[in-house]
Amino acid sequence: MVDTLIVGGGTAGCVLAARLSENPDHTVCLLEAGSVWTTAAEIPTELLDAAHLPVDPGSPWLWTYPVTLAAEELGSAVVGNIVRGKVIGGSGAINGGYFVRATAADSAAWSKELGASTAWSFEAVMPVYRRLEHDHDFGDRPWHGRSGPMPVRRTSAPVPLSVEFAAACAAAGVPAIADLNAPPGAGPATGVALVPCSVEDGRRVSTGSAYLLPALSRPNLTVVGEILATRIRFRGTRAVGVEYLRDGATGTMSADRIVLCAGAIESAALLLRSGIGAAEQLRALDIPVRHAAPVGIGFSDHPEIGVEYQLDSTLRTPDTVPLEYVLSLDDIEIRPYTVAFTPGVQRLGVALMRPHAEGVLRLRSTDPAVAPHIDHRYLSAEHDRNRLREAVVTATELLRRISAARVSNPMPESSGAAADMWLRANLATSQHLSGTCRMGRADDERAVVDERCRVHGVTGLSVVDLSIVPVPLSRGPQATTVLIAEHAADYLSR
Repeated sequence: MVDTLIVGGGTAGCVLAARLSENPDHTVCLLEAGSVWTTAAEIPTELLDAAHLPVDPGSPWLWTYPVTLAAEELGSAVVGNIVRGKVIGGSGAINGGYFVRATAADSAAWSKELGASTAWSFEAVMPVYRRLEHDHDFGDRPWHGRSGPMPVRRTSAPVPLSVEFAAACAAAGVPAIADLNAPPGAGPATGVALVPCSVEDGRRVSTGSAYLLPALSRPNLTVVGEILATRIRFRGTRAVGVEYLRDGATGTMSADRIVLCAGAIESAALLLRSGIGAAEQLRALDIPVRHAAPVGIGFSDHPEIGVEYQLDSTLRTPDTVPLEYVLSLDDIEIRPYTVAFTPGVQRLGVALMRPHAEGVLRLRSTDPAVAPHIDHRYLSAEHDRNRLREAVVTATELLRRISAARVSNPMPESSGAAADMWLRANLATSQHLSGTCRMGRADDERAVVDERCRVHGVTGLSVVDLSIVPVPLSRGPQATTVLIAEHAADYLSR
């Protein structure tokens, strides 16, 4: 029996395990489905190299999920695969290092979902953002930290492609943002900026290396790898343990409190398998209903359109982080990726950061080895199609200002069905799925957890990861996921 059992050693789980185990009288056990290492020397070089994404098919460090990006319209459905980190440190151990805070507007929208509560307001989370970071560029500013676990840097020597993109933005009259993590009033609200990255000396830094590794010597902290949580056990309405599968054998681990940090997909799936979800869906799979809740209903993610182009040899890109600059235009991000996802073809990512369309996640089977059904429902909202078409026009105009770049898949100039078909043909996802276990008031029919991350309708069970975010985020989620765990640790320590 431990005091706190954490399921999932990803971005949030590593932070939470490190923070809760700071109290020597509080025992913590962390369960991770993927690989775990106990020293920095054991971390594979593929996971450390910030210039490469270790997400090739067959990678041992991935969860892979089939998804439907857009429904069947004017032809077949748009389908694909998304991946998540199945390794200590989670997706932060395999991503591009992008470490940008959510905006003050995001915090305001989040707080609105909680009524009178200010627990997740901009004023409440700003000190937490400062606490978690060591900003090597702006650490002397009052809105930044310089002693936190997560290093934050912007490249000091952008590659030629990035320089050309920034110059194209300037020529188009786009202002430069010095610090993308600055609060309102400290610079332009929209513009082009260097991307803050969680990178140190060319090495990708995850919460596994920054938070968990330094804590592993604590006698009150246990970390178990290669173990899959399959179901939460209850006594009445109180969560009392977790059933698991390890090396082909099943078992149960008991705890006073259980915290799910398995990510927006796996945390939701574990709740559903345990009888917390939409009653009709659970009964269809013969799962006894423990508590009816809207788990998996109405999630958010950032649809991304790829504008492809070819480069003259003068702008061939040397190794660097996948994204050095980003153009932020309120609810649009335009991303000049330095990596070629297809050999010989560059891609300018055009992402809608606050889409109106919402997705649905539901179980296909009670078998944890069967991936859930994930339907993003991209492009189903007219607002989203309009904003993406407008943003693609902007992105294409910027590319045409770069003399060495040649657009290879231009969007039809028509704003009708032809342009919409083009959007579908070039549709992808930023892989920022969130909101499957939304935070909200007890009387909110869309809410799964309360403002302290406790699951409504039961006791002894919390969710602390990206699944709790109740609104679309205007930035990529890595920094906010660290924030969520840091902020929740304050609540769970009391």
